[in-house]
Amino acid sequence: MDHQIETTLCFSDTAPPSPVTISDFSDEILLNILRYIPSHDLVLNVSRACRKLRTLCLDKSLTAHINLHKEYTATDEAVRHLLKELSTEIQTMNVSGCYWLAGSTLDQVTRCKCLVRLDLSGCRVTPVRLSRLLTSLQCLRSLALDIGPKFDLQQLNAEGKAALARLHELKQTLLTPSYGVVPCCSALRSLRLYLEASESWQESGACAQLMVGQSSVPHYQNLRWFSARLAPGEVNRTLLALYLAVFSMRVPAGLIGLVLFVPGPAPPRPAAVAALTESMASAAGSTVRALQLPRTWLDGAGLMRVLAHGCPAYLNLSRCSAPGFNPLHVLLATGRDLSPLRSLNLRGCGRGALPENCSRGEEEMDAESVKSLIECCPRFTHLNLSATHYHHHAPADQDGHLCGALGRLTHLRSLALPVCALAQRAPVMANESHSGSDLSSGSLLLGLKKSRRIGVPIYQPDVGALGEVREEAAASCIRPLLKGCPHLVELELIGAGFLSAMPRNEPAIRKDPAACPWACQVGDSQLAALGNLRFLRRLTLAHLPGVLKGTGLLQLVQGCKDLQMLSLANLGSIKTVNYTQALLEALKLCTQLRDFRLEQPYFNANAAFFEALSHCRLLHRLCLVSRQGTFQLPAVLTFMQSCTEVIMFHMFMGGTLADCKTLQKTLVEGLSASRPALSVVVHPLLHEDLGRVIRDTPLCHLDEITLFKSRVAEEPTALYGRERSPV
Repeated sequence: MDHQIETTLCFSDTAPPSPVTISDFSDEILLNILRYIPSHDLVLNVSRACRKLRTLCLDKSLTAHINLHKEYTATDEAVRHLLKELSTEIQTMNVSGCYWLAGSTLDQVTRCKCLVRLDLSGCRVTPVRLSRLLTSLQCLRSLALDIGPKFDLQQLNAEGKAALARLHELKQTLLTPSYGVVPCCSALRSLRLYLEASESWQESGACAQLMVGQSSVPHYQNLRWFSARLAPGEVNRTLLALYLAVFSMRVPAGLIGLVLFVPGPAPPRPAAVAALTESMASAAGSTVRALQLPRTWLDGAGLMRVLAHGCPAYLNLSRCSAPGFNPLHVLLATGRDLSPLRSLNLRGCGRGALPENCSRGEEEMDAESVKSLIECCPRFTHLNLSATHYHHHAPADQDGHLCGALGRLTHLRSLALPVCALAQRAPVMANESHSGSDLSSGSLLLGLKKSRRIGVPIYQPDVGALGEVREEAAASCIRPLLKGCPHLVELELIGAGFLSAMPRNEPAIRKDPAACPWACQVGDSQLAALGNLRFLRRLTLAHLPGVLKGTGLLQLVQGCKDLQMLSLANLGSIKTVNYTQALLEALKLCTQLRDFRLEQPYFNANAAFFEALSHCRLLHRLCLVSRQGTFQLPAVLTFMQSCTEVIMFHMFMGGTLADCKTLQKTLVEGLSASRPALSVVVHPLLHEDLGRVIRDTPLCHLDEITLFKSRVAEEPTALYGRERSPV
């Protein structure tokens, strides 16, 4: 044996194995690696490393589909060079959200003669520039663009209008009341609208002009997919009504997708809605793929008509419950096969208001129906159960907790729950404990001695056997969910009734809502247990009053090492931020974090906070929202100078308007040259001009991170992919 060891050692000394380099990998492995590198980096940098990489970087699997969405380092020069090198190969191109690209750079897209799909959402596109693009791109069949206030369809040339007539898919973000390019698109199969018009008097006048303009009637005869998502405002409601009015004249046959999102109280239901639901999937061989209607537009009869043609893959019933109409009961009573359902949004959809301990208008989750639905739909991928209350009244050792049923969804990738759904048992009222006081009611010292503090116990990890037992008991109800859904990628825990100070679809608030008593039991021990979700990438925690010291948050990020998006709002006490130290330690471990949003009243964004945040070297976007919060200007400047990857800095806190403007101006003037995608907004949260400031913010940042909302099962999209209609 000794001789064998000596021989092996001698051999290793005399003939060391040759080192393995990247050139030794097969082409297939290298191509899979190169797919994770931005397209402009492949052309400008990687392809120049060696001849083999040059050949691989020109492979059709890498050059046919160019995606520059969220590629904040893509400068005008880099994009021009990319288009020059790959113009003959590109078939689809996505530059959505690239608001910093110059118009002259977009003109270079005309080189791509084989382009079939083009997404220009968020880019500046004038009618003249659009005419040049459409004239050159004869193969184009799918287009996405923004329609601004000065867009005039009459400025398009004849070749451009002819190219629009060949389009099959169109996505329009309307920043002003307009039909956009729809009147020229006579062959559309998919129409997706994002209505973002403001409430100024000019916009209202534009709506009036559309109402009397009979020459701008959209074409719907071939339509199979129609969706519209509205920003708040009466102008957008009126604009939607104008688009829907055409359906009353001609209902397309075989509509497989109807997705209408209207925030706030729904407008009166148009007469065409009933005809639309009746015609969905009426064509032979087609199946309904997606359905969402405003809360008062959908009833039991309408839902039954749609389900008669098959269960859709995407179903959004957010806040659709009403007296006499429970969507879950209708789903379960149809007798249809519900297994095709992959994405379901039941946000705010319950069986009625809770009788006690909750704010008026809040819904109680119909838990038994949810459990029955889970048995019928074992392949759920996205599920949203937020904005309702779930209170588990069964004994602790009795099976039947909601998390146990959710644990059977092994294909689940994104989940939204109310905070109280993680509570193990009913809260213990203060007057039911601490009865054994050593002071009688008649003692002269009564009122002079400091009383025992009653609250949620602080979670302290690794404090011995007793601590382990308490931790195990507190998180026992979550264990089936963690064990059954280990591949969960996105998780939202949002307190029922929570309203952000900067919401997307609700009015801003200046008073914090009361917390659910059950949610007060969910604290650091439950957060620590979530650290077992090793594949978690996106996490939202909002309105968790039971979090005190935040030690559970620290253990969570220790387990979830690949977090890319973290959103925290109103954790623990509202008036006293007790988890600051744990937050600072947690941020130092978030080495993969790209997006971070923090909303906490009275938060102090001091030098220690920004020093901890500087450990997030991959951070791209930062949003801070704090009523009566404070910040230190030198700390912000040091952070932004050291963290070169940060391209979005939005901060809405306290302070004077002059201080905010000074900071914003300093950042813009000092960093814009090196960061072309830089977006800086610093403004007092409670200032009267906040609405105007928000409207001037790039829509991609505003909708994705700055304004709070639940995003699980919100749109019929592939996981973390861009929306694409299945037609």
